[in-house]
Amino acid sequence: MHSTTYLPSYTITDAYDNIANICCAYGKTAVVIGGKTAISKAKDELLSAINDSDLQISDFLWFGGNATHKNINNLLANSAVKTADMIFAVGGGRAVDTAKAVADKSEKPVFTFPTIASNCAPVTSLCILYNEDGSFGEFYMGKRPAIHSFINTSIIVKAPIMYFRAGIGDALSKQYEAEFNARKAELNHSNELGLQISRNCSRQLLKYGIAALADAKAQTASTAFAETAATIIVNTGLVSVLVDNCYNSSLAHAAYISRTQLADCESHMHGEIVDYGVLFLLTLDGQLDERNKVYAFNKKAGLPVCLNDIGVNNNDLDKFIQVISEDKYINYAPYTVDKNKIKTAIDDLEKYHQSQI
Repeated sequence: MHSTTYLPSYTITDAYDNIANICCAYGKTAVVIGGKTAISKAKDELLSAINDSDLQISDFLWFGGNATHKNINNLLANSAVKTADMIFAVGGGRAVDTAKAVADKSEKPVFTFPTIASNCAPVTSLCILYNEDGSFGEFYMGKRPAIHSFINTSIIVKAPIMYFRAGIGDALSKQYEAEFNARKAELNHSNELGLQISRNCSRQLLKYGIAALADAKAQTASTAFAETAATIIVNTGLVSVLVDNCYNSSLAHAAYISRTQLADCESHMHGEIVDYGVLFLLTLDGQLDERNKVYAFNKKAGLPVCLNDIGVNNNDLDKFIQVISEDKYINYAPYTVDKNKIKTAIDDLEKYHQSQI
């Protein structure tokens, strides 16, 4: 049986200079799908970049506010989507995931234009879809990732810093989750390659992350900022493309999915909750030196270090633990992870946090 892997490509820094050169090979009309704020930030630069080319943008469409089947179907019925040669996905994770799913279902090439560095959505085939009430719905895997991602750091650096901070938190999970779930597996070439790339994620983030946050606050698109943004978007996206879902998502994302089942999840960003899950995973796995290193980094970065930071109280704890224990990928852990192990790890992390106050 053959195996085909499609890898994404990307341009970073003055990325929009390369749009016409790359996209014109796929047709002459593009429809933009994105968030309202994202479109307002990127629209003029997009139009300017294609002004002297054969490429035209037929419309700018709001993605609907969340990555749901309803919003995807509404966009599929739009005449601009039906007639466009390609789709430009502009914005953050949920907008980009919506546009990617629309492109996948309509069998059109998609190009991504992140306006925030909050996750790997611009580079990966994976889409996270939500229910109409905002709770986690499902992982939707597209046939292939975006053809190309245009990572314009001069736009991304002007986004609210909370998105960049959460992006760092989300990206920190890749290395630890992939290595944990794949620890005892016999991996094929694609998975092994993805695992090797994952091993660079945390190193880069811990090296550049604090300086990058300071530069983001000053809206300075520095080397540290570009390196961190590239790690958030590209490194983690490549891992997601190459590594099977059963290794790509583990206990850190299980903690996120569980948190979406509790009240007031909307006040905490995806990457923040996942980052708490990193500390929880490392504690459960006994990687305490690494846990302590990430904990110290999180304190400096303003990322979660305890249950209170992600809004989980004692009344929520039993359900929080129960949903983690029911995660669909928990059986791929290198040993049995039950509710007792989960509770012990959470308690041990809370004790460590108290010792650091």
